[in-house]
Amino acid sequence: MSYMALYRKFRPDEFEDVKGQDAIVATLKNQIKSDRVGHAYLFCGTRGTGKTSVAKIFAKAVNCEHPQEGSPCGKCETCRTIAAGNSMNVIEIDAASNNGVDNIREIREEVSYRPTEGRYKVYIIDEVHMLSIGAFNALLKTLEEPPEYVIFILATTEAHKIPVTILSRCQRYDFKRISIETISARLMELIEKEKWQVEEKAVRYIARVADGSMRDALSLLDQCAAFYIGEALTYDHVLEVLGAVDTEVFSRLLRELLEFDARAVIETVDELVSEGRELSQLASDFTWYLRNLLLVKCSDNMEDVLDVSTENLARLKEEALLIKDDTLMRYIRIFSDLTNQLKYASQKRVLLEIALIKLCRPEMEPAEDTMLERIRAVEKKLEEGLTVAGGAGERIVYRDREAEEKPAKKPELPQALNEEVKAVAADFRIIANDASPMLRTYLKKARLSAGDGSRLMIVLPDEVSAGVVGSDAHKEEIKELIAGKTGRKVEIDVCHVEEGRRFEDSFADIEAYIKEAVHMDLTVEDD
Repeated sequence: MSYMALYRKFRPDEFEDVKGQDAIVATLKNQIKSDRVGHAYLFCGTRGTGKTSVAKIFAKAVNCEHPQEGSPCGKCETCRTIAAGNSMNVIEIDAASNNGVDNIREIREEVSYRPTEGRYKVYIIDEVHMLSIGAFNALLKTLEEPPEYVIFILATTEAHKIPVTILSRCQRYDFKRISIETISARLMELIEKEKWQVEEKAVRYIARVADGSMRDALSLLDQCAAFYIGEALTYDHVLEVLGAVDTEVFSRLLRELLEFDARAVIETVDELVSEGRELSQLASDFTWYLRNLLLVKCSDNMEDVLDVSTENLARLKEEALLIKDDTLMRYIRIFSDLTNQLKYASQKRVLLEIALIKLCRPEMEPAEDTMLERIRAVEKKLEEGLTVAGGAGERIVYRDREAEEKPAKKPELPQALNEEVKAVAADFRIIANDASPMLRTYLKKARLSAGDGSRLMIVLPDEVSAGVVGSDAHKEEIKELIAGKTGRKVEIDVCHVEEGRRFEDSFADIEAYIKEAVHMDLTVEDD
């Protein structure tokens, strides 16, 4: 006998074998037990969730000679005939290839004949959304008033394409995606029957890749087992067969992206391509990895939601501290778009590399959500002393290696007096004109105040502006500008207006805000 694929060999024969659709199964069994069977049903849901299997079990149950609690006995002649596909009373039609008006007219002629055996004639029309408009119109009258011995079961993955007139005449059941736990338990059950040796971690990965489809999970298991016949199927074997990538590689890739290291990122991609990894699967899995990071950042109690080991969960929590919320959301957006593009792309590697370079070079992307990332990239370059390219008048910062090795000792400047700080605050607009372009832009929005002693208070209207001006590099630049103009050393404090408060031009409002913030008497200056 020829080999039978797992999804065919273990197709459910009774309602108890159907996994992940408990509410639908319970409803259909109750209808059969109470003899309240409808004349038209619509089964909706993604592929591999059990629509056709439930339809066949239902067809057996309504015609079974000895039904047991609404489920077919599977032993009577009617059940065996239907299971073998030889029954004249259960007609399966593929609407993808029989979608014309003539095909539906044949059904209308056939329904006038009573069933040769059993109580009902059951028509199972798969992929019903592919019927033509004319075919739907031809089906409409029969579906509205069929003979009492006819049941229609329409199955589809795209219910939105079915006319409302058809929908309103059917009982609709939406088959949900099957959970990873349910698929894993079913796979382990079948693995024991087949007497295979499969690592539990490998089973859970197959269940996740199946994306809610039991049939896909069985097909993937079949594929992996065939590749390693006679050997124990491990997690690494499954990754190799499916062209997938281990989470350790995703961890390394994320850290390279956070370092804006484009060269290391491209080298990692080259390594994965050389190993034969499938790039669409890579993009999909990395998106899932970023999703897990987001959930970890949202809450500390995500162990039940995340399908990861304890070791991987600890690594996720560590990496969640390295990446900011807005950066993570940007990564997810770019990779979500990339996953859709790769489905139909002929140059998948090029698209993947472009997406990764966008993450490493945020200045290349004009989207608004990259603004903070661009600022961080510039700040990182400034901290490292690298050249910052810009337009006319842009300040160029570069590193003098010899000067670093033998730093010149700067003369110690005297500390500014309070009156001198007031003078700096009054003339600060002139001083700020010599600042670098980005800093100069943010300082235009600032309000200045002389604080206690030699401290200069700079108040910004929002947290982002305060974060930029308050960076160590920018505070040091302001100190140097003041020292160059006055020959005095001034300490800098930067703060921002609390959320919900107005940033008014009125001196009194600014003074009141600063007094409340720092609890000291201040003199507010402006030009």
